[in-house]
Amino acid sequence: MNNTTGAGAAPCYILAVETSCDDTSAAVIQDGRTILSNVVSSQIETHQQFGGVVPEVASRKHVESVTLMMEEAVRRSGLELGELSAIAVTQGPGLVGSLLVGLVAGKALAYTLERPLIAVHHIAGHIYANALVHELEYPAMALVVSGGHTELVLVEAPGRFRIIGRTRDDAVGEAYDKVARALGMPYPGGPHVDRMAHEAEAALPLPRAWLEPDSYDFSFSGLKSAVMAALNQAKMKGQTLDPAQVARGFQESVSEVLTEKALRAVRAYGAKQLLLAGGVAANRGLRESLAPRCEAEGIPLLAPPIALCTDNAAMIGAAAYLKWQRGEYAPLALKAEPLLSLESWSV
Repeated sequence: MNNTTGAGAAPCYILAVETSCDDTSAAVIQDGRTILSNVVSSQIETHQQFGGVVPEVASRKHVESVTLMMEEAVRRSGLELGELSAIAVTQGPGLVGSLLVGLVAGKALAYTLERPLIAVHHIAGHIYANALVHELEYPAMALVVSGGHTELVLVEAPGRFRIIGRTRDDAVGEAYDKVARALGMPYPGGPHVDRMAHEAEAALPLPRAWLEPDSYDFSFSGLKSAVMAALNQAKMKGQTLDPAQVARGFQESVSEVLTEKALRAVRAYGAKQLLLAGGVAANRGLRESLAPRCEAEGIPLLAPPIALCTDNAAMIGAAAYLKWQRGEYAPLALKAEPLLSLESWSV
């Protein structure tokens, strides 16, 4: 079955639900490109007191919010429920309890409306957030940077993914949060480190983890340990390091490695574009590192607006459209997959 929208064909309206971690979001997307609505209920204030996301708490908050978010998304879209073409849900990866809440809500609505159910990979959503604001060209290289993922993904064709590099330990967002905690900053730490790095006039010298010469993998645990060691050594000597200089040194190390490996991958695989994807794609330091290098080498750098970098349902609707076009629907027996493989999800 092929549902590709052509001239004169009825629009495709997908109601998407995203509950993979601690944001409850719902959106209505037309033809995989146009955002009719996109609402998000954040749990940041709830989890700040714990210094990170507590899975059980996140699941309960999703239960409280998911129906309200779905109703609000449909209301803001200006559509009636009966006009929806399909229901999309995030199947994975993510926190299993959180995923289950969105999955059950999406299934219930798909069953009630007798509409197809579409299962979406969370990282495919982050990558295709770019399709909501840019025209994608293939092959493309995606640099996925978030709290749980750091990967270089070759997007060979629409919805076809091949991971060529990934982190061997901490994801970059996770490293940001740990360094932020060591510097006394609140959760989530990434935006605070980014802001403080731009306030520093100098940077604390820190190492770069390049790994093997031909590797596209990443490692940030050594860098994180270097930051902790520098802070501890200063403390033992009765000295105090400037937090802004530590933040700048950390951010420069991260950005340099991400930039160099991403550009090398673009050249090696003949990618026509470099796509930024994931929550850390909102990082100002990373964008400032990539932009001039991409411009100098004639590589188009695509990034979603800040609101579409963090978890949201609009990106899930954009990725779901790839499945809609091919008639690849999920059964109502669909299970949450907290470790779902991106390559296995490829259309």
